[in-house]
Amino acid sequence: MEFAIWNNPNRDAVALWEHDGNAVTVGELVDQSNQIARNLRALGLQHGDAVAMCMKNSADVYALNFAISQIGLYLIPVNWHLTPNEVAYILSDSEAKVVVCSPELAPLFGPEVSHRFCTGEVAGFAHFDTLKAGTTEPPEGRTAGGIMNYTSGTTGKPKGVRRPLPPVPPEPIVTAYAMFLLMFGMEPGTGVQLVGSPLYHTAVLYFSSSALHLGHQLVVMDKWTPLGMLERIQTYGVTNSHMVPTQFSRLLNEPTRLDYDVSSLRHMVHGAAPCPTSVKLDMLEWWGDTVYEYYAATEGGGTMVTPAEWRAHPGTVGKPWQTAEIKIFDDAGTELGPDEVGTVYIKMAQGFAYHKDKEKTAKAHNTEGFFTVGDAGYLDADGYLYLCDRKADMIISGGVNIYPAEIEAVLITHPRVLDVAVFGIPDDDWGEQVKAVIELTAGDEDGLGDVILGWARENIAKYKCPKSIDFVAEMPRDPNGKLAKRKLRDPYWADTGRQI
Repeated sequence: MEFAIWNNPNRDAVALWEHDGNAVTVGELVDQSNQIARNLRALGLQHGDAVAMCMKNSADVYALNFAISQIGLYLIPVNWHLTPNEVAYILSDSEAKVVVCSPELAPLFGPEVSHRFCTGEVAGFAHFDTLKAGTTEPPEGRTAGGIMNYTSGTTGKPKGVRRPLPPVPPEPIVTAYAMFLLMFGMEPGTGVQLVGSPLYHTAVLYFSSSALHLGHQLVVMDKWTPLGMLERIQTYGVTNSHMVPTQFSRLLNEPTRLDYDVSSLRHMVHGAAPCPTSVKLDMLEWWGDTVYEYYAATEGGGTMVTPAEWRAHPGTVGKPWQTAEIKIFDDAGTELGPDEVGTVYIKMAQGFAYHKDKEKTAKAHNTEGFFTVGDAGYLDADGYLYLCDRKADMIISGGVNIYPAEIEAVLITHPRVLDVAVFGIPDDDWGEQVKAVIELTAGDEDGLGDVILGWARENIAKYKCPKSIDFVAEMPRDPNGKLAKRKLRDPYWADTGRQI
């Protein structure tokens, strides 16, 4: 059975509601995707060419994605928090032939790409509506396209995660992605998915596009807020979403959260960052057994755990998908046994390569065809995966390995802690010492450093306990919930000449 929006017979059904309440039908999305596909081809784009997208959440994102996915092109989502130089690097590296952006994001783009389109009136850009013109008939010779996301680039330049484009029509490929949602228990044609995070995020674009192919409706937010989400859940009867743990914490700290009807929720999937056990328990208590978790990366994945499994195995990120295999290896390449911490490696049916970087591609893979993104963790005797932290974030103090995520999971439970980051800073005697940076809930911070440190010593082993705490007004997280820990950590190492 195929799941594809182009085959949906109910063209008058609402496909999505935009943030302003405007409804867009299935027929409108399909017709626009066909028009855009034909007009991109008319620009001279060939199979395998790239189109860069830097757009705020809207129906236009999906129309563009569905156009590209049926004419053998790559879509390059661009994070709008990047600088113009960083954007220019991605455009150059991907060899993008076309750029499409929102008006307020146009200043990120120079003249490097000749075909520039904007969803508003901006000098130097053609209007995106010019691509939504002409016949609405499907393009001839339809062939599957794909998405090439760029890694975050926390070490060196970001790299595009590129998968080959198979010479087949788009339906089998989008069906395969749509069936991923069935793994969480979602069913075709019966869901309402909330899109709260930016669509340049790998999982958010894949999850929501797949939901449309399944016949679900979308409720699209332009900017996520706890109240905005709760209002939409109640108004539209939201059943599913893709979330990150930071959003859970913000929701739990919303004083009026229990005033909203969330009984429609069925499959609230989260990933992208570690979720403290206490936060997960609070969400399960509030939302019931609707909170599913998975582990994956831009490069692929992964594992999944149902609410019932997680209750039986607190802290796990689950067992491997049917199409994946997980193993733990030490630094010498030896496979480790149950409960032994090492580097997490994944093997999938479909491989990938880092665009234009054979060395990095080879370094990420071992001789057995497994790849890693550098996470540390272990498998228990039942095959459930537990993550400790990213190896790059691990603190080595006095020769002892300390995992910041473990400490963060404790500190976040303090009633005055809204958000927290833990990392290592230089120490002449121990090599590194544990530093905590905290964003507080509303209120004065006077004297709280000593109070929280005292409380931490009662709840965290002495060698793991932070030696000091700094406070910030707001943690440097992007809208996906990803923490830019280097922005906090790097100043402490800037004058040491030491590698971190």
